[in-house]
Amino acid sequence: MNIRNLFIIISFLVLVSLSCKGQQILKPEELTISEGFKIPIGFYNAKPTFSWKLAISKEVKSQSAYQIVAATSVEQLQTNPDLWDSQKQKSNQSTWVSYQGKALQSRQKVYWQVRYWNQNDKVSNWSEVSNFELGLLNNSDWQAKWIGLPTNDEKVKGSQDNIIHRPQYLRKGFELSVDVISARLYITAKGVFDVAINGKNVSNDVMPPGWTPYKKRIETLTYDVTNLMLSGKNTIGVELASGWYSGRLGWMKSFWNDTESPKILCQLELTMKDGSKKVIVSDESWKGTTSGPIRVSEIYDGEIYDANYELPNWTTNTFNDKNWKNVQAFTIENSIQLEPKRHHTVKPKIALETKEITKKDGAVIFDLKQNMVGVPLVKVPVKKGDTLRVRFAEMLSPDGSFYTENYRTAVSTDYYIAARNETIEWQPKFTFHGFRYVELSGFDTTKVPSKNWVTGIVQYSDFEQNGTFITSNEKLNQLQSNIVWGLRGNFFDVPTDCPQRDERLGWTGDAQVFGPTSLFNADVYQFWASWLQSVRESQYKNGGIPFVVPDVLNNGKVSSGWGDVSVIIPWKVYFRTGDKRILEENFEMMKAWVKHHQESSKKYISHMNSFADWLQPYPENGDNKGDTSQDLIGTAFFAHSAKLTAKTAEVLGKYEEQAIYEKLYKKVAEAFDNQFFDKNGKVKDVPETQTSYLLALAFDLLPKEKRVEAKANLLKKIAAADNHLRTGFLGTPLLSEVLDEFGEVDLMYKLLFNETYPSWFYSINQGATTIWERWNSYSKKEGFNPQKMNSLNHYAYGAIGEWMYERIGGIAPLEAGYKKIIIAPEPKAPLKSASAAYNTPYGKVVSSWEMEKNTFKLETTIPPNTTAAIIVPGDTKQDLLFDGKKIKSNSNVKLIRKENHSFELLVQPGRYSLQSKMN
Repeated sequence: MNIRNLFIIISFLVLVSLSCKGQQILKPEELTISEGFKIPIGFYNAKPTFSWKLAISKEVKSQSAYQIVAATSVEQLQTNPDLWDSQKQKSNQSTWVSYQGKALQSRQKVYWQVRYWNQNDKVSNWSEVSNFELGLLNNSDWQAKWIGLPTNDEKVKGSQDNIIHRPQYLRKGFELSVDVISARLYITAKGVFDVAINGKNVSNDVMPPGWTPYKKRIETLTYDVTNLMLSGKNTIGVELASGWYSGRLGWMKSFWNDTESPKILCQLELTMKDGSKKVIVSDESWKGTTSGPIRVSEIYDGEIYDANYELPNWTTNTFNDKNWKNVQAFTIENSIQLEPKRHHTVKPKIALETKEITKKDGAVIFDLKQNMVGVPLVKVPVKKGDTLRVRFAEMLSPDGSFYTENYRTAVSTDYYIAARNETIEWQPKFTFHGFRYVELSGFDTTKVPSKNWVTGIVQYSDFEQNGTFITSNEKLNQLQSNIVWGLRGNFFDVPTDCPQRDERLGWTGDAQVFGPTSLFNADVYQFWASWLQSVRESQYKNGGIPFVVPDVLNNGKVSSGWGDVSVIIPWKVYFRTGDKRILEENFEMMKAWVKHHQESSKKYISHMNSFADWLQPYPENGDNKGDTSQDLIGTAFFAHSAKLTAKTAEVLGKYEEQAIYEKLYKKVAEAFDNQFFDKNGKVKDVPETQTSYLLALAFDLLPKEKRVEAKANLLKKIAAADNHLRTGFLGTPLLSEVLDEFGEVDLMYKLLFNETYPSWFYSINQGATTIWERWNSYSKKEGFNPQKMNSLNHYAYGAIGEWMYERIGGIAPLEAGYKKIIIAPEPKAPLKSASAAYNTPYGKVVSSWEMEKNTFKLETTIPPNTTAAIIVPGDTKQDLLFDGKKIKSNSNVKLIRKENHSFELLVQPGRYSLQSKMN
């Protein structure tokens, strides 16, 4: 055989091989458990669910069956899955599949794989092996004790005459005679901590374990520290500060227990090379001191670091702790549940460089050009004995000085006391700040300041971006950026209202209105599921939901529109994810809240307290609560929560309860109509506002014959405001929803693109890089709003982002979890193009459109195991082009109808390029 023939044969075999590979069913990918965890350690749930995604390919449109196997080892997984073998299950479900194997225990490690069959019953290869490891699930799993020093005895007072607990330095030395093959550190605190072993940090977590209703539950963390262990002597060291546990919170001195000193609970479990086990626990044998370099650390007021107190190598074996005190030890209380953390810790996520430097009154101001949350990393020359002062501000006053009035009593200042002449590299550890500007004073003035002296370390709960949105309009893109930065700044272990002043609390109303938008922008299912557990734990015995969660105010009060977060967020999360478990976990809370609504009503008309349409612009009554009737608002949310609870019962198969809540909703809606609207669909007997109409229409509280009239009255109210909004926290999220539903998209575009107050672009025109608390927190002409509440990082009005994704970008679910998708962008001037992408539970969906003269072009991607309706605007008298050719229905694309100047298609998974002519 000559070389030429041999080459031809080899080439043919390669082509055959490539062709065969093209026919293979690609294996499942992106394996996760429960709310999207990937290979977690210290996991919280012994009854997880499993999810996976199907790779985009010509061979795979949908799943017809699956098989999951789970085992105690990789070897068992391959030969005899000893925990679970689901066998082949005929189902298209590739998300939230419940574990049904042997009961799992604390510390257990589980290995698992999945494969699936496609629409033609062809089986895929097995996925890669994934795993998860459970944490300590029960209080009885702990042998350790709570330990700490009696810092309350030191009688240190803070800025508000509150008790301050000096940070503690706690350590324990121990010896290992043989090598370690596995080491797990289980740890938590009444306070916040940082832990090191043998001089090396265990993690880069920020202020763990986080913030929960401490009297009900404290979260625990698990770390794999195998690589930090040494044969012979070892040392573990923990820094411990007050954090949210015993520092002041809100506009009071403290809530949880400022007289109780912070404590840690620590359990190091070791498996040795010879098979033996060893456990190192926090107990009376530990030693501690408060004479460390962090002298004071408070969330609101900042941190003081004195380098003269530094303890070199204190977490190593060479350190001598003979002068340290013995700690106090306390047994674990069974009344407080110790449970593994169920969402990710706060992490340092982004580093922002200084963009500009100015000098003012002997200090140097560093401008990061972005309002952010976290701490500064300072690399600054200092002289021995001097004190570096680090101050923060969100904006500068017109004269260039710091504007800090909106921080109220939060001192928000860090100090570094120098022990020697040097260039320090330092950042605070147990506090955080909201800021754009950093002011330094007290440094070595013989040195010339440079931009690298300050870097902003952006800190937020460790989630990743879940969607993107970009358009041809720079200000709309800035609004999207402001929404994202507001999310980052206020998702600091719990959803806060603001990150800078003496508050930073989990306000339920803010969470309720922004939650849906957050789900588009970030992978925050875990975050919301975890916080909702805190909401359940904080619910009052009478079913009421506190103003804030965790409930540091502890005043027993509730508010309509705020407490309804207990119903709205579970439903919204379910509809975005398709996971019924979020409804199962929260159904009893939802029912109890609706009952509280009912008990706060008379003849179905609410008399519940309410913050109402908070911070409505131009209120005639001059009140922050706006002009909309509190009873109207309460009754509307009563009906809405009853309706969502009915829908939840239906999803859960609880049909008798579904009927009960549907009947209740109808009775409340009827009462609402009779009490607040006349026969012409006009608000009566209470102030007529945009929000009153929005609530009635959005929550479907009027008879069909009145809805058209109510819509007309709403449009009159908007026109009377010169086509500007007059809505606060509760009305604003409903504005786009209602106008869109009634075909008033042109008006919604007008409202969105307004430049003057009140509007979204108004703050951008004033230099905003985050969403503001007020529509007019600042203006270049009039300066700062004089009101005490004036946060420049407050995400509530960012709720418009949901509409931006769904109607400008054009991506929305037709069925819970995006099993069925609708792609229906609304292209309007001044936009020439827009592109959105979103990671659904089934994969990424993309919608990207542009207008060129009178031609509309749409590029879209539909993930496997879903279907989609696509509505393409255009002149239906002309051809719709698909991949450049006149569209013809086939197995992947069906032209369903032409109407209302649009084409409606039903498509299977794949990538599509569509083009139409506009009138």
